[in-house]
Amino acid sequence: MCHNQECLPAMAGSRRAFGRFLALGAGLTVLAACTPEAPAGAPPSSASPTASAPPSPPAATTASPAVPEPEPVPSPARKFSLTDPASPWLVVNKYRPLAPADYAPADLVRPAVATSAAGDAALLNSTTAAAAEAMFAAAAQDGVAMILASGYRSYATQVATYNGYVASRGQADADTASARPGYSEHQTGWSFDIADGGGGCAFQPCFADQPAAVWAKANGHRFGFVVRYPLRFHPVTGYYYEPWHLRYIGVEAATEMAARGISTVEEYFGLEAAPGYP
Repeated sequence: MCHNQECLPAMAGSRRAFGRFLALGAGLTVLAACTPEAPAGAPPSSASPTASAPPSPPAATTASPAVPEPEPVPSPARKFSLTDPASPWLVVNKYRPLAPADYAPADLVRPAVATSAAGDAALLNSTTAAAAEAMFAAAAQDGVAMILASGYRSYATQVATYNGYVASRGQADADTASARPGYSEHQTGWSFDIADGGGGCAFQPCFADQPAAVWAKANGHRFGFVVRYPLRFHPVTGYYYEPWHLRYIGVEAATEMAARGISTVEEYFGLEAAPGYP
């Protein structure tokens, strides 16, 4: 069911604010709770966008003609809830937990695709499963082998997964690599991770150059998928680049994001960035 304050796509500021936010790369400060998934042997680190107000310009001695600001890019027409876990437009991030926290999809199915996952991890909700089947088949026609590496995770599974990261890496690092229970897209059935048929660079940054990742990034929108955690947008999404993590939002929305050059669902739906847990 849609909550008005959550479903208004323009609720968290204009595209101008978003653009200014992402342009502050030079002023980022390191956040202890937001460290990246680092290559093996290198300690992770992270940046969060903070900046002081720019100095006031000197007073003008003569009147200058007013320069109109550009019109904001329109947000998509409201069609689906942004808070209902059963909605394809659900946005879950570090500011937006699932409600209820232990939500479980009612329509989990096993898609007819190649998979290296077992048990619940091989499941998706029925809408995502059908779209995945179409996408995997199209990739195969182009000579690209795509594997379902990880799909649904229950709340209990996410508890165990997250706690394992905390135990081995500490909470600050864990929060950049694994969602806290009740904050995971995998729990919704709308997301899954892919691997390449050759098995190269699984769950590593170098996966971005593997055929499956290249194909999915270029063609996923045709089937309703976006790369949920794109490169250099961790100050918005809260997670470092995951070229293997795909999210279903529907063909219309995914295609519009691609056409408009919009990288994150936060920006597309006009929501505030979520770099860390409040």
